[in-house]
Amino acid sequence: MNGKAARPTISDVAKAAKTGKTSVSRYLNGEQSALSDDLRTRIETAIAELDYRPSQMARGLKRGRTRLIGLIIADITNPYSVDVLSGIEAACREKGFTPLVCNTNNEVDQELHYLDLLRSYQVEGIVVNAVGMREEGLNRLQQSALPMVLIDRKIPDFACDVVGLDNIQAATTATEHLVEQGFEAILFLSEPLGMVNTRRERLRAFRNTVARYPGIVAENAEIPLHEADLMDNTLRQFHTQHRGMRKAVISANGALTLQVARSMRRIGLHWGSDIGLLGFDELEWAELAGVGITTLKQPTWQIGYAALEQVVNRIDGAADSVREQLFSGELIVRGSTAR
Repeated sequence: MNGKAARPTISDVAKAAKTGKTSVSRYLNGEQSALSDDLRTRIETAIAELDYRPSQMARGLKRGRTRLIGLIIADITNPYSVDVLSGIEAACREKGFTPLVCNTNNEVDQELHYLDLLRSYQVEGIVVNAVGMREEGLNRLQQSALPMVLIDRKIPDFACDVVGLDNIQAATTATEHLVEQGFEAILFLSEPLGMVNTRRERLRAFRNTVARYPGIVAENAEIPLHEADLMDNTLRQFHTQHRGMRKAVISANGALTLQVARSMRRIGLHWGSDIGLLGFDELEWAELAGVGITTLKQPTWQIGYAALEQVVNRIDGAADSVREQLFSGELIVRGSTAR
C-alpha cells in the first residue's frame, strides 16, 4: 500500500459536507452569500478536517488567469542578473504574481525548451534578458505574442518594450572620468560584440568621447570571458606598447572586470599605480580589491522592478506604443583611477 495519502479533492469536501460540488465551488470562489449559514459552516468544517487546498493552477486556468510571469535569464551566475531578479521578485510580490525563473545558460536549445515550457504553463507575460539568444529563440519569442519586456538587451528588428541602462550616458561619463584623471591611452575591453546592443553602444560612446580629446590613444579588444591567455597577452601588449604614458582599461561588464583583475594579478600589473581600471557594474568585492576598483554602478534592482511593472501594464491591456525606459548609471570612484 502506498504510504502517501491521496490529496483530498473537491468531491471529498462535498461528500464530507453532505452537499454538491457546485456549492463547494461557490464557497471557494467567494460566493458565500449565495449559501445558507448552515451549509457554509459544514463546508468550512469539511475543508479544515480534510486539510483541503484548492489547486491554484486549475483555478487560474478556469478563469484564464494563472498570475504566472515567465523570466528567461541568460546567466543566473552573473551578479547583474541576481540583482535584477531581486527587483523583479519584489514587484511580483507586490502585484500578486508568481515568477517562474528559467536559466538558459546561454544555450539555444535551453532557450527553446523554456519558451515552450512557459507557454504550456500559460504564463501571462514574459520578462527576458536575451543575453546570448540566437535567431531561433528570438523568432519563437516573437511568435508567442505574449506581453513581453526585454531587460538590458534589445532584439534586432523586434519592436518590444525595453528596460535598461542609458549606455551612452554611462560610457561617456566613464570615459570622461579617465580623461580628466590624466590617462593618455585607454583600452576598452568587452566580450565579443556580436549583435549585443549594450556592448556596441558602450563602445561607440567610448570612441565618440575619446575623439573629442585629440592626442589620447583609444583601443578596443573583444575577449571571450574565459580565455585567460588572450586576456593576459592583450593587457601585456597594451601596457608595453604605450610605455611612458598613463594607461587605463575600461571593462564593459562585471563578469569581465573579474577576469581583467585576475589577469592583472597574473602578469604583475597593479591597478592604481601601474595602470588604471574602471569596470561597468558595481561588484561587492570592488572596494576590497587592492586600492579599490572604480565602477559604473547600474540601478539593477530598479531595472528589474520597472521591467515587471511594465509587463503587468501590458497584461492589463496598456496599448501605448513600445517604450524604452533608460536608467542613469552612477560612477563610484575608487583608487584604481586615482591620479
